[in-house]
Amino acid sequence: MLNIQSKLPGVGTTIFSVMSKLAAEHKAINLSQGFPDYPSDPKLTELVHKAMKDGFNQYAPMPGNILLKETITQKVHNMYGISYNPDTEVTVTAGGTQAIFTALATIINPGDEVIIFEPAYDCYAPTIRLFGGLVKTYELTPPAYGIDWDMVKKLFTANTRMIILNSPQNPSGSILSDEDMRALIKLVSGTDILILSDEVYEHLIYDGQQHKSVMLYPELRERSFIVASFGKLLHATGWKLGYCLAPEKLTKEFRKVHQFNVFSVNSPMQQAIAEYLQDPENYTGITSFFEEKRNYFRGLLAASRFELLPCHGSYFQSASYAHFSDEKDTDFSIRLIKEFGVATIPVSAFYQKSTDHKIIRFCFAKENSTLLQAAEKLKNV
Repeated sequence: MLNIQSKLPGVGTTIFSVMSKLAAEHKAINLSQGFPDYPSDPKLTELVHKAMKDGFNQYAPMPGNILLKETITQKVHNMYGISYNPDTEVTVTAGGTQAIFTALATIINPGDEVIIFEPAYDCYAPTIRLFGGLVKTYELTPPAYGIDWDMVKKLFTANTRMIILNSPQNPSGSILSDEDMRALIKLVSGTDILILSDEVYEHLIYDGQQHKSVMLYPELRERSFIVASFGKLLHATGWKLGYCLAPEKLTKEFRKVHQFNVFSVNSPMQQAIAEYLQDPENYTGITSFFEEKRNYFRGLLAASRFELLPCHGSYFQSASYAHFSDEKDTDFSIRLIKEFGVATIPVSAFYQKSTDHKIIRFCFAKENSTLLQAAEKLKNV
């Protein structure tokens, strides 16, 4: 008998895979997993073909395609007025999740504590534990999912090594304000605490509000890994391309892990994205695109019994059913698939303690016709 000691004994298949599998089995409309059901811009896919024909088929440079890194820094400067060095402060990664994994692998040692805000993207806690870290959770509560920073301070110990932020937040759709960022500055000032800022939905922020990236605050920028995703930006989640921005000192350590993890990522797609993003409209126009989808979907669900929670960012809409059912959110979500033909994600899956507020999450990054069909089914719940 082989004796294998699991490093993640409590981890099974992710809720996203479980619900998508059930959706396929029951031929349900899949509003669970966060991916579009419409194509990327044909201009972008043509650029991939062109890159292949032009010979971008071998290993890309370990930190990323040079033109793409320069394009990223130009994009960042256009949006935020902040300058990163493309040679020493930008690393192209195999998606946002790999960037998060690599940043944690770079910093976390056994016994280090990491503060996360739940509901949280499900890769944070397992990755922290994989490297011997301890997860310290701060539970956000609906409907606003706001942060009491005085309570966060109580989680601090001599072993606190990192804080993970996610704004706009998956799954709640909440965003961090200037007041939040200034409160955070006060907490970490004079400490060695680092920040991992998951900003993959940076362009998906609505109602005229501005994304408060940690890079806008020098006191935070100097201690932060910032993670972004081309999959979310370009409607191409299957390409698994993202990047990490960090000061040179942090990037140097990040790349030590990155080179032995994936080394480099998809070469023709890096070249294609670099050329595609030369036109700023290809990344600035996405905000209005998704805000219209959010408004459309919320309008459709207004005729249902669901209570819609605020959605200030991301492409996820949370909804409460607490006023008409006391079922566990996992049971309710499975019943939605089997009896009504719509797949969602139970938000308790984003809490370490499976905290159940009777809330489910819909992805509205879908064709309007898909959203309409789903809404018609949900009106019968």
